[in-house]
Amino acid sequence: MSPIRPAVFAGRFYPSRKDECLRMIEQMNRPVEVESFPVAGVVPHAGWIYSGSTAMLTYNALRAAAPQTVVVFGAVHTLDRNDASLYPDGSWETPLGAVEIDAALAAELATVDGVVADADAHRGEHSIEVQLPLMLVALGDVRIVPISVRPGPRSAVIGRACAERALRHRSDVVFVASTDLTHYGPNFAFEPAGHGPGGVRWAKEVNDRRFVQLIAEMNEQAIVPEAAVNHNACGSGAVAAAIAAAKVAGATRYIELEHTTSAERDPLGGGPPTMSVGYEAGVFVR
Repeated sequence: MSPIRPAVFAGRFYPSRKDECLRMIEQMNRPVEVESFPVAGVVPHAGWIYSGSTAMLTYNALRAAAPQTVVVFGAVHTLDRNDASLYPDGSWETPLGAVEIDAALAAELATVDGVVADADAHRGEHSIEVQLPLMLVALGDVRIVPISVRPGPRSAVIGRACAERALRHRSDVVFVASTDLTHYGPNFAFEPAGHGPGGVRWAKEVNDRRFVQLIAEMNEQAIVPEAAVNHNACGSGAVAAAIAAAKVAGATRYIELEHTTSAERDPLGGGPPTMSVGYEAGVFVR
């Protein structure tokens, strides 16, 4: 059995104490309703002060599906040579308590070609961990299957196969992709539209929107190549997998809930923005 994964990024990306987590989530929480039935979503994964309220919109929208298990396709920021790495069993700790792995479903998804049961691959990765307290507040006592998906030609195929296995005998599963959008500015060595507010504006209005448009078109085949060329998503493999999974679940369209940036959410303020990271929230519905 896999060891319990500790909350590695608590106290860094989000509060480490239960009362502080709950207070911050209450401040970020916004109601949202979607007219159609949601089956999958897209969330950002930066520090909560920047992207937490955006991510909460997606989880609040997914509440309508009353899921018992969330398959979370995560971005890969660490060294991970697997096409997809699955955390197979046990639980993940959070300041709000443990989140259990849906071990039976995880075992089924571990048989998908390209998916490797590899708990160690998740040790230093934040893209799934930061979601969990938000998910618990919005969706209640759900279980998870964490799968990090490295961007590549098999990302969509893996997402499709995971959904086919998951939904073969279950109807209480939803799928989530964790990604941020364009990382713009000198800290990221990416300033193709120049330094300062004009470049930051381009990052959101042009570069981010290229990627978001493909999400809206549910074009899982174009997602990974788009991000490789224009550097407008760190979790393109996760998004490609989620779009493919959403289609298996019967999704016919994407509803965007919010598109914002760290420059717009900067709690420190202090002059014209020179850096920015984009954040997207939305759900796939049928």
